[in-house]
Amino acid sequence: MKRHLKNDERGKVNGALPRRPLNSPLIRSNRFWVVILAAAFALCAGAALLVWRAPGERTLARITVDGEVVREIDLSAVTGEASFVIETDRGSNTVAVRPGGIRVAEADCPDHVCVKQGWLEGGAVPIVCLPHRLVITLVSGGDDGALDAVSG
Repeated sequence: MKRHLKNDERGKVNGALPRRPLNSPLIRSNRFWVVILAAAFALCAGAALLVWRAPGERTLARITVDGEVVREIDLSAVTGEASFVIETDRGSNTVAVRPGGIRVAEADCPDHVCVKQGWLEGGAVPIVCLPHRLVITLVSGGDDGALDAVSG
């Protein structure tokens, strides 16, 4: 007489699941995805190393209004916190500087997006105040026209 097997007993041989051969399609596809994920991880790690700056490298904050450079500040040489005002015919922005970072502390623009962006410390995203046409970017090394790690 045939005995009915429970779902967890089907396919078992002497109480254990049968082993798949190493060349089965399922095993090969798992190896494929492991290789793909390892390559993606290596690519991301390499990109992160390119973007992060070396600790001894000089970092300049470049402030432009209407595309013209108004001021450049060597953030690696800043020793304490300071602030200054940039006046334009469209309004004013108060810029705060500390060692390794810069931000727009106050602005009389209507949206205050530039103030909400916070401190710029080694990132690739600039601080922008569109109503005043003010842009603050970080440039590594201070070489004019040279490509940095972010721009390639």
